[in-house]
Amino acid sequence: MDINKNKLEQSLNTVRSHLIGSMTNDCCWEGRLSSSALSTATAITSLSLVDRSKYKNLIDAGIEWLIANVNDDGGWGDTPVSESNISTTVLCWAAFAMADEPDRYTQAVENAESWLIKRAGGLDPGRLAEAVYHKYGKDRTFAIPILTMCAICGRLGPNPWPLIKPLAFELAIFPHGLYKWLRLSVVSYALAALIAIGQVHFHHAKPKNPLVRFLRFISRRQTLSKLGRIQPDNGGFLEAVTLTSFVVMSLVEAGHRDNIVTSKGMNFIQKTAREDGSWPIDTNLATWVTTLSVNALSADADFANVLPLAKRRAIQQWLLDQQYRHIHPYVQAPPGGWAWTDAPGGVPDADDSAGALIALRNLDIVDDEVIKAACMGVNWLIGLQNRDGGIPTFCKGWKDMPFDRSAPDLTAHAVAAISKWIDVTDARLAKRCRGSIELAIIYLASSQRADGSWVPLWFGNEAVDYKQNPAYGTARVMIGLLSLPDKLISVCAPMLVNSALYMMSVQNDDGGWGGAKGVRSTIEETSLAVDALAGFFGRISELQVAGLSAELLETAVSKGANWLIERFTDEQAVKPAPIGLYFASLWYYEEMYPWIFATAALEKVSSIIAY
Repeated sequence: MDINKNKLEQSLNTVRSHLIGSMTNDCCWEGRLSSSALSTATAITSLSLVDRSKYKNLIDAGIEWLIANVNDDGGWGDTPVSESNISTTVLCWAAFAMADEPDRYTQAVENAESWLIKRAGGLDPGRLAEAVYHKYGKDRTFAIPILTMCAICGRLGPNPWPLIKPLAFELAIFPHGLYKWLRLSVVSYALAALIAIGQVHFHHAKPKNPLVRFLRFISRRQTLSKLGRIQPDNGGFLEAVTLTSFVVMSLVEAGHRDNIVTSKGMNFIQKTAREDGSWPIDTNLATWVTTLSVNALSADADFANVLPLAKRRAIQQWLLDQQYRHIHPYVQAPPGGWAWTDAPGGVPDADDSAGALIALRNLDIVDDEVIKAACMGVNWLIGLQNRDGGIPTFCKGWKDMPFDRSAPDLTAHAVAAISKWIDVTDARLAKRCRGSIELAIIYLASSQRADGSWVPLWFGNEAVDYKQNPAYGTARVMIGLLSLPDKLISVCAPMLVNSALYMMSVQNDDGGWGGAKGVRSTIEETSLAVDALAGFFGRISELQVAGLSAELLETAVSKGANWLIERFTDEQAVKPAPIGLYFASLWYYEEMYPWIFATAALEKVSSIIAY
């Protein structure tokens, strides 16, 4: 390979040392999510509604942060480096209506209104509502909360509620298992919003149908009680400031200021405020970031010394402690999964469960306790698999809403995790594992696009058509499939070769990768591409017959690795990119992603050169 070994080793030492040095005293990685204008706007609105004088300092600091982080065009994006979008801009504009001294913020408000007029065609309530609904289509999970906050803040005129579609909150009294059959217009994780926002709409605009009006009237107390039962101890629904804020402001507006759900939600909002006046989109991704870090470092041939046994045992115990051992009170998920965070508002999901299972195997301390946990996790993942063979995020069968469908990146991650543990399972579970993997491979073949790419679910790129990120998705599927045993690699060879050809075709002239061809290269996307392509080395003989050129592969990996090496000559210049998609397609970046992804890629390249 055309790579300077000394420079490679220097960069690898830099990223590896930074990653290990970021481990907390609890032997995990907490990471740091980007601050969010959207979370900040919803948080200060909730604070203003509950007690403006009591929370004045937090409110003022939040408003000042919004002013300091507005884009040049007058709008706001989901992160300080994201392009302006209608959701965040309209919420920030609404939040300013709650300010104590509106004259101080006249210019910011006028600039936001100018942006909204260009984007929505005007500021009249009907146009704004139409623009928000248009963005989200049939999924009302986020459109209705946005418009509800605008109504509460007085931004939709004197009679806003006819513009806001009501939510059938009375359906929350049914058992959770029936929700997917009730054709709710919200996704599986949005029960808290369904109840709170449904109630505030009912409070202001009673339905004309007398039967519906009666059902909603008599279900108010019961659904409010259910809201309290599914609220985590720390008050934060899904650890999300935005969701929790929507719940709080809706309950206050519906006359439930003194309700325990409101009180606990306010405590969560206060505790998650940052010193700079902002709020993040979520508390943290500690479990996700920890598993990614372990799996990146494990690519080192000297992993046992990179993370000594005592450290690995401590990480292992931390991960075992995060596994859900009981039915989850919010989504009624069975035991066995992991969430993205160690905080109490997390919900078990496929990607984090797969990451935890892989990390537990890579830590290489396989005892009875770990095997028991792994079998629970594998069973949980298999139980989530849809009929199409794909793996969804949270709930089996919720296929109609964007963030509840099967996804190739989640499926490949799950396949990799399941295959890691077949050798220690009993015969019955091993049979289930093999069947699950076969179905998943069929799904992956059917979901691969004609150009060889896969589109991921929870990651995107603002500069790519439809905000997709085929480079990320394809790399993730490749990494998952290339971790399978040789027999399965042969089955997947056509898919893998086509995906490799796609990845090489979208490499930028500078040697890096963006979300697609011609999109600015980032550390995250380049690292994943290099990691994925480097995984072919050692398996060229199996795949070359299908049309994969070893020379082209080596050139692509070399150029990508050299691009990464140059990025880490100055640690202070390393900047994360907003490629993450949170609930409701909200962009975020995680400050640890560049370091984690680059460690995995450079470790793999280093091992190839050494070999």
